Amino acid sequence: MALRSNPESSGTDKAAVIAVSSHVVRGTVGNRAMVFALESLGHPVWSVPTVTLPWHPGHGPATRLVPGPEQFSAFIEDLCNSPKLGEIGAVVTGYFGAPGQVEDMARLVQAVKAQSPDALFVCDPVLGDGGQSGGGRLYQPAETLAAIRELLIPLADVATPNRFELQFLTGLELNTNQHLIEAAATLGPRLVLVTSAFALLRGGIANLLVDGFSATLAEHRHIEGAPSGTGDLTSAVFLARLLGGASPEKALQSTTAAVYEILARTTKRGADELTLETDADALRSPLAMVQMRRLAGAGGRRA
Repeated sequence: MALRSNPESSGTDKAAVIAVSSHVVRGTVGNRAMVFALESLGHPVWSVPTVTLPWHPGHGPATRLVPGPEQFSAFIEDLCNSPKLGEIGAVVTGYFGAPGQVEDMARLVQAVKAQSPDALFVCDPVLGDGGQSGGGRLYQPAETLAAIRELLIPLADVATPNRFELQFLTGLELNTNQHLIEAAATLGPRLVLVTSAFALLRGGIANLLVDGFSATLAEHRHIEGAPSGTGDLTSAVFLARLLGGASPEKALQSTTAAVYEILARTTKRGADELTLETDADALRSPLAMVQMRRLAGAGGRRA
């Protein structure tokens, strides 16, 4: 499977991307993070908001503006029929505001791939969070959870679940990196990037990339009090690296370094949202160092 695309010209030398997620007025989560990262890295973006909020709900109660089902479906149908759809080299999805939106997005992904078979689809299954205690909570209704698992994951070239989401999607208990590798290998997509994997560095946090029988861990120091949005940012930057021709392992390294550097700078300032506008240089050329390790792959093979 190709991990880059050759779309019709969109007036730039880089493929356009459809980014689908929540939109916040204040902050850098959901599509605010994904669109900024992709555009900073040179990709034109077609931005599709699934829900609009004044801020991330973690900052306090927030009013949700969700487009009506018929309106959203008609909106997606317009995109499916766009004469410019051939510009699209990738689709990335995140948080959905209503269950019916998932079926609409599956239709759009299929329309993009019909125009450009090598176009990439990155599915960030924003379903829930494991939390610091490891207990975990789902924050989507059962209908949305099922639709993502049954309609989007089978279409995805790349999935970027956190550890808790991978456990939900596979129905497996995941207590070690070997468990994560085996679960990722059963999920379906060619590449599975598991955020919040088990770090081998003391006091660290890790991303785990599973590519067939190859498994690579990227680790860095855990940063307390990190703001929301790192999962959205990771998905977008990883996609941009793949579209730029990086190998999956190199994309993992540079993505992890970029997100870590932005996170470190943000927390040093005491900001409660990722300071992407100040730290865009870290997206392009991160200076942070991350520890890379090859792990035993699924089936016991050495990567």
